[in-house]
Amino acid sequence: MDDIIVIGHSFGGRIAIKLAATCNRVAGLVLADSAGIRPHRGLKYYLKIYAYKLRRLLKLKTADCGSSDYRKLSGAMKKTFINIVNEDLSGIAKNILVPTLLIWGSNDIETPIYMCKKLNKYIAKSKLIVFEGAGHFAYLEQSGRFIDLVREFANGVI
Repeated sequence: MDDIIVIGHSFGGRIAIKLAATCNRVAGLVLADSAGIRPHRGLKYYLKIYAYKLRRLLKLKTADCGSSDYRKLSGAMKKTFINIVNEDLSGIAKNILVPTLLIWGSNDIETPIYMCKKLNKYIAKSKLIVFEGAGHFAYLEQSGRFIDLVREFANGVI
């Protein structure tokens, strides 16, 4: 089996970061609007958390609490989800030694642009490209450009 280039978007980026940091078969990495950097959290976030905990304590309905992804889960999967989304991969990202292409939408609110700037800083051989006006699915919004960039990147890596 030849070395591979791993591409990860959003949650898949978390997996790609861990794989690229630990697997010697990865020749290159492409992260598109990737998760993995702990988000800045304001007062609103913490109020939601404490409101949820209070509702649970008072045995009130909590089915409408949390993100839509969280609400779809049950039992142990909810706990796993919480652990995963709260894991900061900054330290692991610093161990990535392969060429890395970061592609981000300038208007991504799920994984904001400050996250890719941190990844760009942590990953020594990374290059950042921002798709102006694109959101969290920049690779779909500008798919032709994305494919061209990945093809060019792959040709330079392999």
